[in-house]
Amino acid sequence: WKDNSSYFKGISTMNQFGGRPGIIVLREGTDVSQGKPQLISNINACQAVADAVKTTLGPRGMDKLIYDGRQVTISNDGATIMKLLEIAHPAAKTLVDISMSQDAEVGDGTTSVVLLAGEILKQLKPFVEEGVHPQIIMKNVRDAGRLAVQKVLDLAVPSSEDNNDEMLLKCASTALNSKLIASHQDLFAPMVVDAVKMLHEAGNLEELKNLVAIKKIPGGDVRSSFLVQGVAFKKTFSYAGFEQMTKKFTNPKVLLLNVELELKSEKENAEVRIEDPEQYQSIVDAEWQVIYDKLDACVDCGANIVLSKLPIGDLATQYFADRGLFCAGRVEDGDLKRVAKATGGSIQTSTNGIFDGVLGTCGTFEEKRVGDERFNVFTECTKSLTSTLVLRGGSEQFIAESERSIHDALMVVKRSIQSKAVVAGGGAVEMEVSKYLREHALTIEGKGQLIVSAFAKALEVVPRQLCDNAGFDSTDILSALRRKHYKDDDGKWFGVDIANGDICDTYVAGVWEPSDNKSNSLAAAAEAACVILSIDETVINPRSQDPGAHHSGMMPGMDGQKPSNMMGDALDAVNAQQGGSRSGNLGNGVSYMKGRGGA
Repeated sequence: WKDNSSYFKGISTMNQFGGRPGIIVLREGTDVSQGKPQLISNINACQAVADAVKTTLGPRGMDKLIYDGRQVTISNDGATIMKLLEIAHPAAKTLVDISMSQDAEVGDGTTSVVLLAGEILKQLKPFVEEGVHPQIIMKNVRDAGRLAVQKVLDLAVPSSEDNNDEMLLKCASTALNSKLIASHQDLFAPMVVDAVKMLHEAGNLEELKNLVAIKKIPGGDVRSSFLVQGVAFKKTFSYAGFEQMTKKFTNPKVLLLNVELELKSEKENAEVRIEDPEQYQSIVDAEWQVIYDKLDACVDCGANIVLSKLPIGDLATQYFADRGLFCAGRVEDGDLKRVAKATGGSIQTSTNGIFDGVLGTCGTFEEKRVGDERFNVFTECTKSLTSTLVLRGGSEQFIAESERSIHDALMVVKRSIQSKAVVAGGGAVEMEVSKYLREHALTIEGKGQLIVSAFAKALEVVPRQLCDNAGFDSTDILSALRRKHYKDDDGKWFGVDIANGDICDTYVAGVWEPSDNKSNSLAAAAEAACVILSIDETVINPRSQDPGAHHSGMMPGMDGQKPSNMMGDALDAVNAQQGGSRSGNLGNGVSYMKGRGGA
């Protein structure tokens, strides 16, 4: 009876609808939860995820140390933490997705978006517990989200050509404010702005990730980091003749290849039949002639620098060194493409027919030593498209976090140029939008008023968490912020003053963020909350221990046998009523289903 209880439960349920037999759809061990309890469980899981990252918010946010069994990561970047946590709960993974989306779309605000989504769900949880239908909650959350995004766009201050550089610098500084390198933002913010502006002026802003490289060199002082307005890449593997090469050129011609310049041994089991020993020598001579023809073609085209994605062997290295050329093989694909963009050259897959049009050029090429590494540096390039940021630092973890910080700042400056509008940070926007939604809620009749008010209250989590992370009394500061935003006409840009533990006009203080950052955060958080609320049943299928079992069409434990006597009797009775056979099998055209959709 124990083994078949679930089956008889299915039979009795189906008998209410005309006496049809129960169809077993889900595999044994499948976890099914539905209704209000599982919805509340999903909300609790999302809150747990938000609690894990909330202490990283803002300039006084703490870092997380995550060890995955191989390497240690120290970071306060929301997207990085969410990715490394390896969250198993299926509903909570939605927050990971919106964090990744924010990182890809804007680059910054990855912690804020998770925090907002978690707080919105927390404020809506009482409505779910009291039996308000999820569809009503979702409708009002979507309306509130749309109004919030529109209010951010209305509040945004457009930038003019006169203050454009100032705006970009302040946005970059604000993005770096909450990072590990916040104390060095006077060094990194101008670097980031210069790199992005070069791309913008050339009309290649969308290729930011490909054209701006970040190179990490452990050791030295972080203040030793520098920006190369061109291309810089680490010295590649080289052969003996490398040190004899010319290491500095002015206005060189650059040849870019995807060709192997070395003698290759024959493939295994290669067979060459000869009748005379002299024929063997002719084969060897032909091999050497092929490589020499390639090398002659590279020299004859007038190139001073030869770079290849594939290996350049010891013969070629010595050959080029004797003729005053510089060469490097095994250059990374990304670096080679950046050199092509910067110098105006094109990558060749053959050494035949090389002409001046495919060669690139730059003002200066030099091999420089940076710390313990040697770098090939191309500067004063004809096409001012690419930049390379070379980061220094004491430990690998510090440099890795610096790289993530620079990436966020680059994306924020890119967004600032595209949106051409900024808002004040420090929780000022959230407080102003919260005030607007509270006032709008009073115009709504019915349950929607309470739901929109709950959404408005959820937005206050950003200034509150900024205060908590800095060790201030969040109750006093939030009260002061509410009073300022509601009472004073000039209070719309007032946010948390992290330096003094009070409130201040964050717009005047220079805490600026691109408007796209906030509007994207609010839209993504509202949508994530709606996704969680729309789930009415969670089905977790167990992994099959026998990979072929789910193709058998049998119920668990049957192992190809006919149904048990109890089951057979129950099925026989139903089949007999319909004129079917009493064989202990299901009726004609009906088979057991198992797993997903009977697969």
